[in-house]
Amino acid sequence: MGGVPWKRVELVALVLYALGFYLVVIRRSLRLSHDYSGRLYGLRAGSLAGHLNDLSDAQWRNFRGNLPILTVVMGAFLIVVNTLRYCHGLKGQGTALLWLILSLSYLYYLHGACVVFILLISLINYSIVKLFAHYKYCTSLIWSFNLSVLILNRVYEGYSFSSFGENLAFLDNYRGTFRWHICFNFVVLRMISFGCDYCWTIHSSHFDHKKHMQRCQVCYSGKTCYFALQERGLNVDRYTFLMYLCYLTYAPLYIAGPIVGYNAFAAQLEVPQKNYSFTQISWYGLRWILNFLLMEGMTHFFHYNSFVVSRLWQKLSPFEVFIISYGVLNFMWLKFFLIWRYFRFWSLVGGVETPENMPRCINNCHDLESFWKSWHASFNRWLVRYLYIPLGGSRRKLLSIWVIFTFVAVWHDLEWKLVSWAWLTCLFFVPEILVKSLSNKFQASSSLGMLVHREFKAIAGAMTISCLMVANLVGYVVGPSGIKVFISKMAGKEALPALAFIFTTFYVGVKLMFHIREASSSQG
Repeated sequence: MGGVPWKRVELVALVLYALGFYLVVIRRSLRLSHDYSGRLYGLRAGSLAGHLNDLSDAQWRNFRGNLPILTVVMGAFLIVVNTLRYCHGLKGQGTALLWLILSLSYLYYLHGACVVFILLISLINYSIVKLFAHYKYCTSLIWSFNLSVLILNRVYEGYSFSSFGENLAFLDNYRGTFRWHICFNFVVLRMISFGCDYCWTIHSSHFDHKKHMQRCQVCYSGKTCYFALQERGLNVDRYTFLMYLCYLTYAPLYIAGPIVGYNAFAAQLEVPQKNYSFTQISWYGLRWILNFLLMEGMTHFFHYNSFVVSRLWQKLSPFEVFIISYGVLNFMWLKFFLIWRYFRFWSLVGGVETPENMPRCINNCHDLESFWKSWHASFNRWLVRYLYIPLGGSRRKLLSIWVIFTFVAVWHDLEWKLVSWAWLTCLFFVPEILVKSLSNKFQASSSLGMLVHREFKAIAGAMTISCLMVANLVGYVVGPSGIKVFISKMAGKEALPALAFIFTTFYVGVKLMFHIREASSSQG
């Protein structure tokens, strides 16, 4: 009991510091957005108190602009599917055929004649899987084909019909409203998932469902969790071309995910998800609307992303560069949070549960491992199942992270700044893995030992967040070409007070995270 009052005093001090920090950041952000508004790119007429709206991010601008028509399409598709599904008792192949017809019409609107490329590559991948599934090297062949497709799509920018013959050149005028090879990155993940799931099912699945039920509250209650759906192999006759095409083109998840494994998807076409009730899904949608309003407020008052696009960070002080970088990370988190949750909501109403992509706020992660489990979490699960475990899992962790993050960078785009970001992240990941390994062996028994261990973890967490900030600065703000300017700006004597304040802030943030985790575990 003697430690409780001390922890309460610490918590009050930490909260007061955090409030002061955010007050400083908000005031400085408002001033920067006001002072530089005439020199920032991507600002549009806003709808809040006469403020300009930061729409400099193309992905957010397109999503926000197409939201009305997208919502109409979502409503129409769900009414058709759910009505026919429940009136005629459609399951499995019947539901797959219905979704495939609707999804292909959706793809034709997005990509026009380029749907041919999607169907052709999908057919080749399916043929490879079915022809070589019984051979041990099948998964290697699947990976090789899909990596080649991923790279070639980018190099040739989605190809042109004229390159296949002048008589096909007219089709280049009907390429739709959205570049197909950008969306196809997600299709590549699904093609690999289908192929590996099928091969592993043929060579026997090692998933112990009874053992899993003892540890999983969802499965123990009589339902089936996503993990069990993903790991449990299906009957071989469920890996059909119809189900495969439906999986690749499934409209609710086609543009941005979240990523769902083939086993889990096909199982839920047969039996719709029951883990989320109507009330829970409705509350999920309402929370999305509230977060969308938060984003509107953020882009109207704080023009973080526009500073990056305008490359004005070089004219700012070290502390102001930190504010813009911190703001950009929060903007990106909220942007992806809204996009991914919108499509997940669509999928849930359609009867397919997917992993939550943003289960934890970006400001509540103090190590790289928890950060990547909470940022694009469905992709993280995909990487663990189809890349990390086949590469050797924890036995080869120090080696496999380089392969995984390089793939993640290439999967996003063929840009050196993304490869630089990936390798920097790995470079910072290695010390964390080693420190965690040593920390797990250390068991503090005395109060002093526990205090020292806690402080050590807080300092290590602050260092990790600093490294994460640097990696994301290179990847999303300054780029590889701006590293020298950034280092010279941060290495000067005038930057030392700002750097000390930033590190102290990260330290305080980590200590607050400790309190949040402890409160959550005590409630659980």
